[in-house]
Amino acid sequence: MKKIGLVIIVLMILFFGYKGYEYLNFRSKNAVSDAGFVKSDSLSVLNFKVGGKIDDLLYKEGDRVKKGSLLASIDAKDFIVASKKVENSIISLQNKIDSLKIKQEKIAKDINISNTMTINDIKAYKSKIVSLKFSITSNETKIKQLQKDTLRLKRLTSKKLVAKDKYEQSSTALKSLKEKLSAQKEELNGAKFKLLNIKEKLKLVKNSELNLKELEKNIQALSFKKKALLDTLKELKLKITYCKLYAPFNGVIAKKFANDKRVIAKGYPVYAIVNPADLHAEVLLSEKKLHGVKVGNSVEVEADAIKDKKFKGVVESILPASASTFSLVPRDIASGEFTKLDQRFVVRIKLKEIKGLRVGMSLNIAIKRIEN
Repeated sequence: MKKIGLVIIVLMILFFGYKGYEYLNFRSKNAVSDAGFVKSDSLSVLNFKVGGKIDDLLYKEGDRVKKGSLLASIDAKDFIVASKKVENSIISLQNKIDSLKIKQEKIAKDINISNTMTINDIKAYKSKIVSLKFSITSNETKIKQLQKDTLRLKRLTSKKLVAKDKYEQSSTALKSLKEKLSAQKEELNGAKFKLLNIKEKLKLVKNSELNLKELEKNIQALSFKKKALLDTLKELKLKITYCKLYAPFNGVIAKKFANDKRVIAKGYPVYAIVNPADLHAEVLLSEKKLHGVKVGNSVEVEADAIKDKKFKGVVESILPASASTFSLVPRDIASGEFTKLDQRFVVRIKLKEIKGLRVGMSLNIAIKRIEN
């Protein structure tokens, strides 16, 4: 009996020794961690970009949805009413702009015609005044000469050296020329007065041009206002589209955060959707275990929820910074106090099979080391 007991003890020592050796050997050849989880890049929390009252939530948790499927909607009545009001304001503004433009075109046409006519009249009267002045000067010279000739003929006639009719002819010509000169002077004064009136009319045309500029300013102001309203309308139309929530990809509703007829704020979560076909594993690996772990290394994965099954995979990436680097409250070592802590790095693993796995499952992971 003692021999049998001794044999059993020896066998047990050998068995546990072998198991211990196997355990240590496995640990030396593999980077092992139980800080692994199933993750998905296609996990999204969906929300509305506007607030309001939920009209419909069309899916429940666990339902499958296709990309582009309508998931939920918010009552868009307020946005629709506001957009209609803005549209009416835009139409009213456009009518005002069109009316001002018609008026502007008419004034511009009238100014163009008036400018052309007035400038031509000014040129004509200036030319007429110059001509009249030249004629008056010429006639004044002629009158002076006729006055001398008439006086000479009068003396000769009194001495009966020339016929009386010659004196009378000269006297009549002088009188006629004086009357013509007087008429020309009156015409000259009339032309000058008319020229002044035309110049005043030109000033009125200039005032009309100022009114035209004022009209242009009003049109620009209304156009800017219209542009602002168009931007507002565009924003309202966008908000109307925001009142519908669509699936961004094929997946399953993982969580429903809201209920029908509830009033929610902008950004409040409504659904969480996940694509169960887009899964990978991530493990927080201690820096002490990182030696020999490289991209492409083979991996064995075990899930706590799935017994007696190992999933195969490969290391896809190793993040270049430790997890604590991105901590909201980083360690402060400025004072010189320092306690060395074991840092952990995120290793991403591409799985060759994902059947049975779900996002968030805990994993035990063994990464085959490759030594240089």
